[in-house]
Amino acid sequence: MTAGLASAQSGVDAYFGLGTASAPASTIGSDTFGDGNIYFPPRMGGLFGTVGGDFMFMPHFGVGAETSFRMSQGSYAGLKYRPTFYDFNGIWQPFSGSRRIVPEFQAGLGGVNLKFYYTQQYCDIFAGCSTSNSYLESSNHFQVHLSAGVKFYVTHSFFIRPQIDAHWVNNFFQFGSSWVPEYGAAVGYSFGR
Repeated sequence: MTAGLASAQSGVDAYFGLGTASAPASTIGSDTFGDGNIYFPPRMGGLFGTVGGDFMFMPHFGVGAETSFRMSQGSYAGLKYRPTFYDFNGIWQPFSGSRRIVPEFQAGLGGVNLKFYYTQQYCDIFAGCSTSNSYLESSNHFQVHLSAGVKFYVTHSFFIRPQIDAHWVNNFFQFGSSWVPEYGAAVGYSFGR
């Protein structure tokens, strides 16, 4: 049984990418600081980084994990925020082996973590001004993840993969939609291809 699984193994991939995720702004304002001023959240955007890997236990089927995170904090209703998407996926590659172009489809489950921060500036006559950025709280949500991409092998093991992701996030009230599309490209390496 072990020899059969080892001979069917297609390999392990590791990758890092850049892209963006977007969601429309929520139309619900909030009195963030309790001072009577209403703040409206922005639409999601900005530069996202992606890190992931997969294990192809059969020539066309495998499993993988991926995390995608906003590279810097963004403004959110008087605060700062940083989202992180993470998921565990089943993977199907219709073509595999020594081909230079390998389409790939993923589907899985995971979560989204939204961290919120408060930025404050302090000034005094002796030390001048300094800025502090304090973590306030986070909000966690269940997500369903779908993805389609194509690996373009530039060498036998190095690849470039443009990818489109769709995240359906349960109760994503901080933004105007539960659907969050993500667009990006990754560079990676296949071990044991």
